[in-house]
Amino acid sequence: MPLFAATVFLSAFLLFLVQPLIAKQILPWFGGAAGVWTTCLVFFQSALLLGYAYPDLIARRLEGKRQVWLHALLLAGSCATLPVLASEAWKPTGETNPITGILALLTAVIGLPYVMLSTTSPMVQTWFARAHPGQSPYRLFALSNLASMLALIGYPFLIEPNFGVREQALAWSALYVAFAGLALACAIRAARAAPMEATASVTSEAAAVPPTTRVQLLWCALSATGSILLLGISNHVTQNISSIPLLWVVPLALYLLTFILCFDGDGWYKRKWFMLAAGAWLAAMGATLVAPQLKFALKFQIALFFSGLFVVCMLCHGELTHLKPAPRYLTRFYLMVALGGAAGAFLVGIAAPLLLPAYYELELGLTLAAVLLFLRVGAWPDGARPAAVHLRTARVFAGLLVAGGIGITITQVVNYSRDALFTGRNFYTVLRVKEYGTVGTETQSRVLVHGVINHGEQNMSDKYRRAVTRYYGHGSGVGRALLSKYDLPSMKVGIIGLGAGAVTVYARKDDHWRLYEINPMVPEIARRWFTYLGDSPARLEVVLGDGRLAIEREPAQGYDLLAMDAFTSDAVPAHLITSEAFTAYERHLKQDGILAVHVSNRFLDLAPVIKALADKHAFHGVIVYETSPTVSDWILLSKDPRALQHERIRSAAQPLPAKAGMRPWTDDFHNIVQVLR
Repeated sequence: MPLFAATVFLSAFLLFLVQPLIAKQILPWFGGAAGVWTTCLVFFQSALLLGYAYPDLIARRLEGKRQVWLHALLLAGSCATLPVLASEAWKPTGETNPITGILALLTAVIGLPYVMLSTTSPMVQTWFARAHPGQSPYRLFALSNLASMLALIGYPFLIEPNFGVREQALAWSALYVAFAGLALACAIRAARAAPMEATASVTSEAAAVPPTTRVQLLWCALSATGSILLLGISNHVTQNISSIPLLWVVPLALYLLTFILCFDGDGWYKRKWFMLAAGAWLAAMGATLVAPQLKFALKFQIALFFSGLFVVCMLCHGELTHLKPAPRYLTRFYLMVALGGAAGAFLVGIAAPLLLPAYYELELGLTLAAVLLFLRVGAWPDGARPAAVHLRTARVFAGLLVAGGIGITITQVVNYSRDALFTGRNFYTVLRVKEYGTVGTETQSRVLVHGVINHGEQNMSDKYRRAVTRYYGHGSGVGRALLSKYDLPSMKVGIIGLGAGAVTVYARKDDHWRLYEINPMVPEIARRWFTYLGDSPARLEVVLGDGRLAIEREPAQGYDLLAMDAFTSDAVPAHLITSEAFTAYERHLKQDGILAVHVSNRFLDLAPVIKALADKHAFHGVIVYETSPTVSDWILLSKDPRALQHERIRSAAQPLPAKAGMRPWTDDFHNIVQVLR
């Protein structure tokens, strides 16, 4: 038992440790978008499916010794691909489809090791059942999920803050070699045992009945629902805060915890209570999504959705344990569970961005969970079956949840498309163009919206369409910085984040502006639905691709002003406010150039982060708060303190706020919890 347990534990630990490790490596290359983690999860679930299909196939096709030889060959091949470090040759150019690029990168860098780790839990359980007939192998599955959860919890709190990405990758690779040795020892031990057919007599004839197609589809549906909610809730949270390992691993750890509790025995999953709790949480999460008056504080929403994920996944995975087959069919069971997980990840990560005009997958996931609750509420063993009146009440309640889920989804679709001239979705975001006021009058205005955040607004009348708006007013930090440079005959300006192009109202005839935008949909929207770019007298260049990657490739531009204004809804890409990013910005600024950083945010207090970076890079800095016509907070930094003493800046400037214990963020370290409002 110790050999099998150690192998399963180490494989699961490495399997889930590599997920945030590799995702963090590539996150800055793809704009820090929430879709990076979602796409990674699609790969992880798909590789897990392949890993679970492998033991199901060879268990039926190869006898023990041939299994050992094949497994040894694949383990050796996977070791040859180490270490798990992504080459910079994989960095996107801005023309590559990000989903294709991420999947290809992951396949090349961790594909074979990840698949071999994925095979371990079902494979070793099969070997264990052969070597130890009569003993249940399912507790090894619970052990594997415990190891997975420890890896996920340990990564953001112990590993990420103390070790760089390269150190993490090398240590992981060394442990993988140790795992390969243990896995080979297990295979040899199992090959010496009697074949499964010789020990199958210990299993009762009734328990050994093959699972029906209906049961296998139900395994798949229950697994898919948990996977859809995992990705949907992860997306919902990271879109409004930041795409970072901490917010990836907490929901994934809760998801795995439900597997641990459900498969460790029958004591944790109390069917009646979890069915009631799942119904209550489904109703609460749905109400929060659709009712504006229930848009509580972010910390409350995080608690609601994370606890809801736990409760509903306990229902899904608890029902899986009620339907699990005899040990001789466990490879098929795990294959269907993995198929459901991969299908759920595919629907959210790949199909939804292509087929749905907005983020409706969470609403659909809640509705699917309600449907499964409705189907399973009557599936009680005869001895534990509740009274008929209670069953009828439960069915009515579950039916109302299904109807409510459908109604919430329809309401979200109607609300999202109302007054919208355009709605578009791709890997990076969902964007809408909305119009208000009377067409052809001075009240007509258009707004570019992501989530609930305004990303640019324009009055469409001839009289006011070149007027400053929103975050870029004359009293804003960036407005004051640009006006302070009007003493120059011409300016060279860089802007990371295009939006509607509203800031270009400050551009003059002899100026040269370079606008960096990662999302290819944004320049199309700016040109089609707004006139800022077309009306500008300056020389404007739009550079497609991640702003940081683009300026790292370019020769020094000598900017008079460089502005960082890239947000996804309320989430700021963390890789744009790290020490490595500031090194790149510094290279492109003139000695008296100004770096303007937009830090307006409902949920995060980013000013202390910028203060720590400014101190590290010897920037002088001030913050400018504007409350009219809209609230906007801009930090202005310069190597030359005289650049910040211009009257337009000095009259509104305040010292940068500091925070005790704030470390400068780097590509290897950022602490989002420390800056939550």
